[in-house]
Amino acid sequence: MGGIFGVVSDRDCVTDLYYGTDYHSHLGTRRGGLAVRNGQGFSRFIHNIENAQFRTKFDDDLPKMAGHMGIGCISDTEDQPLIIGSHLGSYAIVTVGRINNIDSLVEDAFRRGGTHFAETTGEGINPTELVATLIDGGASFVEGIRRAQEAIDGSCSLLLLTQEGIYAARDRYGRTPLVLGQKNGSFCATLETCALPNLEYRVLRELGPGEIVRIRPDGIHREAPPGDTLRICAFLWIYFGYPASTYEGRNVEDVRNRSGAALARREHVDVDVVAGVPDSGTAHAIGYANASHLPYCRPFVKYTPTWPRSFMPQNQGVRDLVAKMKLIPISELIRGRRLLFCEDSIVRGTQLRDTIQRLYDAGATEVHMRPACPPLIYGCPFLNFSRSSSELDLAGRRAIRELEGGAGEAPLEEYADPTSARHRAMVERVREQLNLTSLRYQALPDMIEAVGLPKDRLCTYCWDGQG
Repeated sequence: MGGIFGVVSDRDCVTDLYYGTDYHSHLGTRRGGLAVRNGQGFSRFIHNIENAQFRTKFDDDLPKMAGHMGIGCISDTEDQPLIIGSHLGSYAIVTVGRINNIDSLVEDAFRRGGTHFAETTGEGINPTELVATLIDGGASFVEGIRRAQEAIDGSCSLLLLTQEGIYAARDRYGRTPLVLGQKNGSFCATLETCALPNLEYRVLRELGPGEIVRIRPDGIHREAPPGDTLRICAFLWIYFGYPASTYEGRNVEDVRNRSGAALARREHVDVDVVAGVPDSGTAHAIGYANASHLPYCRPFVKYTPTWPRSFMPQNQGVRDLVAKMKLIPISELIRGRRLLFCEDSIVRGTQLRDTIQRLYDAGATEVHMRPACPPLIYGCPFLNFSRSSSELDLAGRRAIRELEGGAGEAPLEEYADPTSARHRAMVERVREQLNLTSLRYQALPDMIEAVGLPKDRLCTYCWDGQG
């Protein structure tokens, strides 16, 4: 997915920029970058962070950076920030989101002429450079940003570091958050509010969908008003977001506790303990245990000092190895017990199947699974939440394909309906594939109630195709 952070200060901002960007490391581990602007121009550094933590890659760079304004990015994909020279002036840019119509936008840019793309790799044109090209088509930064927002199919939130301050713009439907913060002499923009407390910022407000502001040392100035339609990604609370972060006034950890409690209220199951698949399943499990009055324990502990997140490496074998090596089973808490695990979601299910087998190998007599969201049936068209090349990689879609025998178009709406026979058959097929004693997914209305926003202000496309 990725994360962005920017700061404008009346003093040197590098320390705040460094740590503020680092607080987004849970959102991606492929590229990290920082850029600052001072009287001499830009200083920028970008590093590969796939095999080492963000901070360790920038220790030697910090003494070379100085400035009162800066932006940073943790990227799941391309190099960022980019430094752009245009008729609007020189600027640095970072983005987060997804561009579905990138090919047609590139073709249109070539058709108009006078355009080239320098940031090309084996994966094609850098999407952030394409966004910069769209912005450069405007008569001003604000006009250019609005032009980009309207042209992009998908989503794009961004920060522009210019001579006159930082422009912060939330994507047109607010699928990702962008929050403004303040402390004495400094203002910031961040995707994750967990970046703020330890840097002594307080939350000012969130940008509305499509809103554009300019952050200067003298304050924050609105350049374009927000739109009326909000469709923030509900998966932020279920999985993506860091527990200490808050979006639209709803804290992630609190929502996960309520999500687990909702799962518990739907049933009574005879088990010995409740546990969470570390780490994002932990808060759901605490909510489940508290609501069900069952004991909570940790049959697995996560070894994080040297093992990175497991979904990032592109090679499935490497992902599986990382997932195995970082979870250490505690046989004394497993042997002879009936275990109920809460998990944030079941995406592919490949790693989870191996994790479940390890529990049986350690002596578990039963393993029950309670995902905190409904089955993922539709591939996300708005954010790069999964590195799967196809939505058919999703465990739910694989089960549907098997049940339908690969014949024609599957009635996905029926499979998404928890009251249908097809839905029950899909869940049963996933249960069999994972070798679970029982499997019960969260009901979509319960998940929405746990988040606490009206459904028409949430994107639930992954579960019901309504974005």
